[in-house]
Amino acid sequence: MDIATIIGIVLGLACILIAVIADGGQFGLFFNIPAIVVVIGGSIAAVFVHFSMKEVFGIAGILKKTVFNRLPSEQELIQKMVDYSAINRRDGALALEQQLASAGEPFLVKSLQMVIDGQSEQAIQQQLASEILYLEERHSDGKKIMDFIGASCPALGMVGTLIGLVQMFSHMDDPQSIGAGMAAALVCTFYGAWFANLFFLPMGGKLGMRSKKEKLIREMILEGVIGIVRGESPTTVRERMQAFISARHREQLKPRV
Repeated sequence: MDIATIIGIVLGLACILIAVIADGGQFGLFFNIPAIVVVIGGSIAAVFVHFSMKEVFGIAGILKKTVFNRLPSEQELIQKMVDYSAINRRDGALALEQQLASAGEPFLVKSLQMVIDGQSEQAIQQQLASEILYLEERHSDGKKIMDFIGASCPALGMVGTLIGLVQMFSHMDDPQSIGAGMAAALVCTFYGAWFANLFFLPMGGKLGMRSKKEKLIREMILEGVIGIVRGESPTTVRERMQAFISARHREQLKPRV
């Protein structure tokens, strides 16, 4: 699970709550069902207009994967590939089958299975490179949806505010209702800015960062698998994969098997 996302959302909610109730503020003034309907309902409607049904319903799976699925660290992955290359050189490709259960990352499992099946270097490179490309496209679509909602929320919040102002001005004959009407109208703007900047835009950024990290991990797996197929030594595989990380993160990893 991505703890940083959970901490960020909870902390943001706590900050807003503290600001609302400070100095005797009334929480009820900030809870407005019509405002929520205009901002969230309107944003969802805009998403369905702008994107296809497949793209919209696919975002739930991408968000779930982003928050709950853990990616291996670069050093952890390099160590695994160094171990696999040692096993391959010592016992042959079929011995890698025993490592599938502990590989963890589905893309790594599939890559090892292709090596075990004896597929050629060219076939492995083409198929895995295509999967990396399509992964980037799927994540790009998810980020576009989050960014689109983040841009829509403030605009729809303004729409809700305008609706509230129209309703308020229609009752100008009752001066006592003007203050309450203005407050209710501004709640829409509050919701639009809050949902956009605390959730949707940050989640779009998180998707972008997750996509880059997952792409890097898969490219490292591809390089490691190509080295294994070629029968390269663990040292050569390590050097090949360490090209993806900065010098200060490189370690002298050795086979542990």
